[in-house]
Amino acid sequence: MDKVIIIAEAGVNHNGSYELAKQMIIAAKEAGADYIKFQTAVPELVISKYAVQADYQKENTGVEESQLDMCRRIHLPLGDYQRLKWDCEREGIKFLSTPFDLVSIDVLEELRMDFMKIPSGEITNLPYLRKIAGLGIPVILSTGMSNLGEIEKAIGILEGNGLGREKIILLHCNTEYPTPYEDVNLKAMQTLSQSFSTRVGYSDHTLGIEIPIAAVAMGASVIEKHFTLDRDLGGPDHKASLEPRELKAMIESIRHVERALGSGLKQISYSERKNVDIARKSIVAYRSIRAGEVFTEDNITVKRPGNGISPMYWDEILGRRAQRDFLEDELIEI
Repeated sequence: MDKVIIIAEAGVNHNGSYELAKQMIIAAKEAGADYIKFQTAVPELVISKYAVQADYQKENTGVEESQLDMCRRIHLPLGDYQRLKWDCEREGIKFLSTPFDLVSIDVLEELRMDFMKIPSGEITNLPYLRKIAGLGIPVILSTGMSNLGEIEKAIGILEGNGLGREKIILLHCNTEYPTPYEDVNLKAMQTLSQSFSTRVGYSDHTLGIEIPIAAVAMGASVIEKHFTLDRDLGGPDHKASLEPRELKAMIESIRHVERALGSGLKQISYSERKNVDIARKSIVAYRSIRAGEVFTEDNITVKRPGNGISPMYWDEILGRRAQRDFLEDELIEI
């Protein structure tokens, strides 16, 4: 299988600080991520002044304010994303950012990212989907809060505006921070693969690292996971994010699982081949046997090592005569 793409989701966990964002780039690189991803928005183009915070946002920020005011506080100026991409290049990690409005799409297009990431909330945004598709850039589409019909319509819009299905990766996702384990529904990721014949992955908002690791074992080709430098920082997403040491542990575990998945061909592996003769058994003399004596169940048995006649030939050996004398436990020869 191809190497799993691991995206360390910084999101807005920089709290609007460019310096904190730079530190997150370094932390993501040290953890072993392939990409670090931010979120790009002009808050006034994304959120009306009447939009309220989600319950998790109120709880995690400890501040009751409009969603617009919250986002104004935690988003970076559009000009900072070019600088962050340069920082990523210097550190040796790839840059991504999710656009939340049409202006942000234009800004990020100029940065020549490998993918355009469509967040779950935009899956029903027709003008947005059309604009993304028209760029011709491969897309990672998160599917939180959506059903198969909505996903099918979104894919249809992307394809109808020039983006081939081979350029679309679907991420199964649950948009609750943190996601209760009983709502994860990892099997839905496989349903997406079967239903739409695309590559699939998983964007995780659970606590801990177990679920994204399990997703890789179930076929995820992309894993996205929020991280923060400190879960105690104020902000809407920190509480459902990994700290750097946890991110590193998750990535190391994913790489182990990736290697362990193998080819699917059941055969003796290189590492275990040397143990075949040690662990398997052969037909041996149960007691001393004289030349000419007939082999019976009373004078032969099965014991290690396995470098003699296999017990699978037991029936063929019974009834034959010994060609020579055999000592107890000696490998039978014919």
